[in-house]
Amino acid sequence: MRIVFAGTPEFAVPALRAATQRGDVVAVYTQPDRPAGRGRGLAPSPVKKEALLRGLTVLQPENFKAAVSRDALRALAPDVMIVVAYGLILPQSVLDIPVHGCWNVHASLLPRWRGAAPIQRAIQAGDSTTGICLMQMEKGLDTGPVLLSQAIPIGGDETGGQLHDRLAVLGAQVLSDGLGLLRAGIRPVPQPQPGDGVTYANKLDKAEARLDFARPAMELAATVRAFNPWPMAEAVIGGERVRVHGALALDEVHAVPPGHVLRAGRDGIDIACEPGVLRIRVLQRDGGRAITAADFLNARQDLQTP
Repeated sequence: MRIVFAGTPEFAVPALRAATQRGDVVAVYTQPDRPAGRGRGLAPSPVKKEALLRGLTVLQPENFKAAVSRDALRALAPDVMIVVAYGLILPQSVLDIPVHGCWNVHASLLPRWRGAAPIQRAIQAGDSTTGICLMQMEKGLDTGPVLLSQAIPIGGDETGGQLHDRLAVLGAQVLSDGLGLLRAGIRPVPQPQPGDGVTYANKLDKAEARLDFARPAMELAATVRAFNPWPMAEAVIGGERVRVHGALALDEVHAVPPGHVLRAGRDGIDIACEPGVLRIRVLQRDGGRAITAADFLNARQDLQTP
């Protein structure tokens, strides 16, 4: 079975490994090297690094608009093309090239959370369950029929980074199952997505990271979890901007303005919200590392309360 793989970030690496165990990966497509780090030198994607370690052919076109790019893919004669967080919307002319089309590993239970950031948006919305869908790609944004799926619960304290890692492993397993069936001559039956329950997971924006204490504490606590490790929630406490790594929502009634520090001690820094209270437990000062609220208050004794 001739497989072409297309992916870019760390999330796609386990799926690439799974693909190599289920067939002959004849080429790996990934985004062109991008500037990274303090020196802004060009850096390869995690998928490119993995592919080169395995001695696989790597192709990095900017897109498939040029006929030469589509011809190069056609010359590979793929039975199936696996797409995992590649970073490009594939035109129909590309989707039609592989014998069995293009399969996408998507980190949500479609049709909920179509789009770029399904992991973080599920946590931010307070979802209790998410999962992986192996989807037959079509021209629309994550609208294709689902071939296989598997659900998992979202932990009450789970961060975006932790859920990302679990779903990357699960995605590789679901993909392996699908490719195993195809290799055995059993093509998974496409199930059209229902028309109800469609939501979109918009791309994360750093501007969303600033916590607005006029919002409910439950919502802010979910945002803190969702945005860890990127873009990381931010807040202003006692006039100082900090990054918030860990927080807890308290169902507490109060009569003080949002943003007011109610209490500050070893258990955390309790800030009034509307409604509820957000207890900040782990935070990071500019240029520093993540520390507990107790350590932060050692340097900011002006915030401490009896």
